[in-house]
Amino acid sequence: MSFQKKDKYNVAIAGATGAVGETFLNILSERKFPIDNLKLLASSRSAGKKIMYEGREYEVEEMTHDSFNDVDIALFSAGGDRSKEFAPSAAKAGAVVIDNSSAFRMDKDVPLVVPEVNPDDAFKHNGIIANPNCTTIIMVVALKPIYDYSKIKRVVVSSYQSASGAGAQGMYELEEQAKAWAKGEKLNVENFQYQLLFNVIPHVDKFMENGYTKEEMKMYNETKKIMGDEHLEVSATCVRVPVLTAHSEAIFVETEDKITVDKAKDLFAGAKGLQVLDNPMKNEYPMPLYAAGKDDCYVGRIREDISTENALSFWVCGDQLRKGAALNAVQIAELLIS
Repeated sequence: MSFQKKDKYNVAIAGATGAVGETFLNILSERKFPIDNLKLLASSRSAGKKIMYEGREYEVEEMTHDSFNDVDIALFSAGGDRSKEFAPSAAKAGAVVIDNSSAFRMDKDVPLVVPEVNPDDAFKHNGIIANPNCTTIIMVVALKPIYDYSKIKRVVVSSYQSASGAGAQGMYELEEQAKAWAKGEKLNVENFQYQLLFNVIPHVDKFMENGYTKEEMKMYNETKKIMGDEHLEVSATCVRVPVLTAHSEAIFVETEDKITVDKAKDLFAGAKGLQVLDNPMKNEYPMPLYAAGKDDCYVGRIREDISTENALSFWVCGDQLRKGAALNAVQIAELLIS
């Protein structure tokens, strides 16, 4: 589907009052996205709320099937069910939907796009483009330069996912648990299976029949689609950790050809969206502390894996609200208007 180029665009944000919706607004402002009219949409519970953007106050509207008339780009982060209900209406009205939920990611007619990895796929849309899962985005940004040099045969990844992966309520719960603990009070648990403070939970999303969680299978399926390689094998273990913002991942890759540490560092350093932070002797390596609030992902602890030939192990951190969600979606929109 062709996209009409303009000087400025009418943009709608579905889920404007959530953590990703708020980040959408911050990034659109930071990157000076050319907006003509801005429409903020949410559920009936949030309708009427006032939000400031670029010095102007906007009133949040209830999202309906008629909300997208004259909208050019609709950034969705309102949950999978809401996306399934309203994204087709937005596309039918002429908007290009960039959807942050899992609703359309594995639809064969919907491109799944990370601009540093498969930008051309963004132009194969039929009105809807899917934003991948946050952990998948952070991983494939790091896999891309390796894959382009030598085909990757297998990936084994363990994720260390922050509370904000569960949205604003996840962050709030962790903060409130810390306050309650300091006061000697009972810790409230609602958004996670167990207390997250002083704990790690090897459980992100629902368990599937094969023993993996839905989050882990997202990484399996989405990586294959984004990289365009059905033979790329992926095994993931996803863990929730008591960090407010930014996900971390320990990644093992097995390649067809040997890649030295020096070569891997060169490949990472030359890649878009990646920063190399790798000097163990000086205790320099990526951490959520550094990645939070940043656009790039950080890669370090780069080493030849000693368990098998032609393999590397490395550590990646990225802000999942930014590159893992809102930034990636805005970058897709930038692709469309460029």
